[in-house]
Amino acid sequence: MEGDTGVSARWRVPTKQIVAKCAAAAVVAALAVANAGDVERLLLAGVAAVGLAALALRDLVAPVRVAADPGGVAVVTGYAGRRHLPWSAVTAIRVDERRRLLLHTRLLEIETADDLYLFSAFDLGADVHDVAEALYRIRP
Repeated sequence: MEGDTGVSARWRVPTKQIVAKCAAAAVVAALAVANAGDVERLLLAGVAAVGLAALALRDLVAPVRVAADPGGVAVVTGYAGRRHLPWSAVTAIRVDERRRLLLHTRLLEIETADDLYLFSAFDLGADVHDVAEALYRIRP
């Protein structure tokens, strides 16, 4: 969490994840160039490189996924859009936990009358339980 002054906070994608996505895109692009003679491998590696680059670009363009202050909460929508929700529009803030097979997922849910916004710990750079508690403290 950045800028936690007790009245406002923001959560962003960790820089290490952004660097890892950029590096992975570069490595896969290099593999595509190395396999330029094999059309199928070139196509597969090219698509993977473009996908990883698109994910990394989103993290660079909109690194802050959730920001809150006494006036409301701002969330990332779509690829890199931003929407400010006044607290009166937020109907629920909760953590959804699911266990399936060997996977355990936790998502922060911010619900309004019309939409549901989901964020993982990878999006927020913090545990979703901690973010939910901080949002409850900030919410008037």
